[in-house]
Amino acid sequence: AEKVLGYDLLSLCLEGPRDALDRTQHCQPAAALGSVSPQVVEHCVAAAGYSVGEFAALVFAGALGFAEALYAVKVRAEAMQKASEAVASGMLSVVGRREANYKFACLEARKHCESLGIENPVCTVSNYLFPDSRVIAGHLQALEFLQENARKYYFKRTKMLPVSGAFHTSLMEPAVEPLAEVLKSIEIQKPLLCVYSNVDGKKYMHSKHIQKLLVKQVVSPVLWEQTMHSVYERKQGTEFPYTYEVGPGNQLGAILKQCNLKAWKQYKHVDALEDEEAAET
Repeated sequence: AEKVLGYDLLSLCLEGPRDALDRTQHCQPAAALGSVSPQVVEHCVAAAGYSVGEFAALVFAGALGFAEALYAVKVRAEAMQKASEAVASGMLSVVGRREANYKFACLEARKHCESLGIENPVCTVSNYLFPDSRVIAGHLQALEFLQENARKYYFKRTKMLPVSGAFHTSLMEPAVEPLAEVLKSIEIQKPLLCVYSNVDGKKYMHSKHIQKLLVKQVVSPVLWEQTMHSVYERKQGTEFPYTYEVGPGNQLGAILKQCNLKAWKQYKHVDALEDEEAAET
């Protein structure tokens, strides 16, 4: 990873500084860093990755080479960082009541921005996490408006995320072309196992499909809740598979618990660094 990126990624992950890691261009490759055990691939039936984690899932499934995927992530991260710096934008995590109407709230936030003289304001759902939980992204003024009017829109909790832009919205349009160019130059294989796309929650069919949707993902909402339903759809009485979350934190496990409690009971978190440390001792 260090050779591809030109800086010591492991040291940045372990020692920081935290604000450098929070910058998009650094935290995206960090999510793609990982080692793969061949036995796991043999027994694995499906994989999915959240946002940039989709590159890691495709590496795991043999569709992308590690170095090529990391380089594509580097290009994607730098282009998204640049797009972020062009407009004051961000992402707002929202937990709503049953009555919450996210589309209507976003529409009113855009109208508020227009009243401030902002042309073509952006405010839209960018991530579907679990029932009654969304991430809304767009112009900062729109997100501030939603926080101030949270009760009106039946939002129980709102929290600004520590990111530098409105990812998975049209504000990331400038990042589309650089990523499309780099993916054209990379050899993409048909995955050895099912990999589900963030864009539509369905399985990738072939290499051209992967190339097209990885680009589209930059400006499309992450349909994670819908993906969880696709992955764990079962006939009544059928056993659920073992699910492993690989990497730092167990946020995807927490989301799975909210989406499908039975599937979550077979869930385990695997931290590659912890495993390495245990092996050394």
